[in-house]
Amino acid sequence: MLLSRKPNPSGEDRDRRVEPAKVASARPAAGIPAPSRQSLRGLDWFIFFLADVQTGFGPFIAVYLTTQKWTQVEIGLVLSIGGIVALIGQMPGGAIIDAAKSERLVAALAIATIGCCALAYAAMPIFPVVVAAATLHAAASCVLGPAIAAISLGLVGPFAIGERLGRNARFASLGNGVAAAVMGTAGYLLSSRSVFLVTFLLAIPTLIALSRIREEEVDIARCHGEMPRESEDRGDTNIWHLIRQRPLIVFALSVLLLQLANAAMMPLMASAVTARSSQWATVLVAFCIVVPQAIVALLSPTVGRKAQMWGRRPLLLIGFGALTIRGLLFATVRDPYLLVMVQVFDGLTAAVFAVMIPLIVADVAFGSGHFNLAQGIVGTATGIGASLSTALGGYVSDKFGNATAFVGLASVAATGLLLILFVMPETRRRA
Repeated sequence: MLLSRKPNPSGEDRDRRVEPAKVASARPAAGIPAPSRQSLRGLDWFIFFLADVQTGFGPFIAVYLTTQKWTQVEIGLVLSIGGIVALIGQMPGGAIIDAAKSERLVAALAIATIGCCALAYAAMPIFPVVVAAATLHAAASCVLGPAIAAISLGLVGPFAIGERLGRNARFASLGNGVAAAVMGTAGYLLSSRSVFLVTFLLAIPTLIALSRIREEEVDIARCHGEMPRESEDRGDTNIWHLIRQRPLIVFALSVLLLQLANAAMMPLMASAVTARSSQWATVLVAFCIVVPQAIVALLSPTVGRKAQMWGRRPLLLIGFGALTIRGLLFATVRDPYLLVMVQVFDGLTAAVFAVMIPLIVADVAFGSGHFNLAQGIVGTATGIGASLSTALGGYVSDKFGNATAFVGLASVAATGLLLILFVMPETRRRA
């Protein structure tokens, strides 16, 4: 594959154009059949059911452990351990996927591990067992994120990955919404323990859907972001060359700013809604969660298509712009019912970045053979930003009030927007 860069007059456009006769990644590689409808549908339902499984480890853990007479200190310690493992495991998880000979096998082992963790929560809610389950769940999740993106890239190649990632985000959003409703109902009608039994049972259809993806249709070289063997330009496969690339560094920093601005907004908003309308707080917060999920499901495929038509930077600017507006509206809107409408901007930001994060990583890392390690680098930036956001946002809110905290978070989002506008190069590949 012959790659050449054709910069725009500003010198920022890194669109990579490939001679049609040399495009090996846009069509099936030698010996690799085009993805069948069975494999593509299998990937759809795998992502849907996996989102169902992961939903069981959200706020339901705190609710369940509280019913088991755990103290808030013990619950916080367990959640912190899981968070730390999830943070430090991002890059090792990506490296494991890059080294794997079968992404499907690694994903299956991770799902089985998560299912067993859910069963452990339900069967023995004692401190050593729960800590071990939280640790194993966080470690398995560090592998699953890169595995999904790798299988997607291996199936469709770098030129169709944008639309595929949009479809992935749609099914993940639908899975989250359905699972939250099912598990909430089970917890209400049965018990909080039943949530983890449902999670364990959902691991079964997840594995069945994964088995529907045909191994022979997943190009292992593309999964790792390698050039085809027959390519004349196979890229630099040195890890240090990858992590020194300016687009990757700038994008990781922008994702850190995204999470720094975004992660604290929903908890602070929930506290504000509870203070203003305690009677309807639970319902309003639920709507604030459902509205963005619906928008992600609706818009994600469109984001994937537009990313290939417009380029990546315009959509990144839209995502950061929506986050900035959301923060400013949270600071000024007082009506708790109108706050639900503000969450439309959260859905827009989520739809953009659910697609853009793995897509831009694929742009930058393709040809290096370390696509999944690059995902881990950006994932680490995500974890650092989210961790700092809740701590700093809560501190500013306590000291200066919610309005000041929201303006500060909006300012961080605006900084990310400026970083994309003036520093981030375009990374789109075009055949």
